[in-house]
Amino acid sequence: MKEQKGHTTIILIRHGECAGNREGLFRGRRDFPLNETGQAQAKALAREMMSFAPKYIYTSPLSRATETAEAIAHSCGALVDVREGFNNMALGPWEGAPKETIRENFPVEWELWLTNPERLRITGAERLADVQRRAFSNLEHLVHLHKGDTIAIVTHRAVLKPLLAAALGIAEPYFWRIHTDTASYSLLTHDLRRGYCCTLLNQTRHLAEYISEWV
Repeated sequence: MKEQKGHTTIILIRHGECAGNREGLFRGRRDFPLNETGQAQAKALAREMMSFAPKYIYTSPLSRATETAEAIAHSCGALVDVREGFNNMALGPWEGAPKETIRENFPVEWELWLTNPERLRITGAERLADVQRRAFSNLEHLVHLHKGDTIAIVTHRAVLKPLLAAALGIAEPYFWRIHTDTASYSLLTHDLRRGYCCTLLNQTRHLAEYISEWV
């Protein structure tokens, strides 16, 4: 895909499916690798990314993200750089726990998670505001480092949502107003005059041929 002159194109990618997604667990920084479905999703995503030809791929250090990034890099001949700034939200005692367990043991916090997670405070966990600051800081650095290029960022739902909100100036509560499926991608462009523009959100067309196999 031809880049617009003067624009930096950022492909925001959610990693493929892992066991934590399939089993309804809070994932956080628990290092779930891609499951069989996620591996197939990553291959489909890699083929889709060939038309964009990203020159650089930045990824969360968790294996479900790095495996997705490496599949894309193999297809596109791009370099992969692991960035802690795109790591998933640290969820402390919630990590690896079934959602039903959290609902029973943390009823007040669970209700806040469902209604206004931006205001959620969990001992030993990050706040969404913290995730937003570190992820957006990394994005800003990369956009200025790669002016006019196409780059990809492979990360997690709880990073993509606050990152998109920061880039587009979406105020709280934003978390449940933005949706990103596993192995989906969204597109941002950036130029010095206008800043960020979202040109595509939660694209999953590359997964259509596999849906019947995954249901």
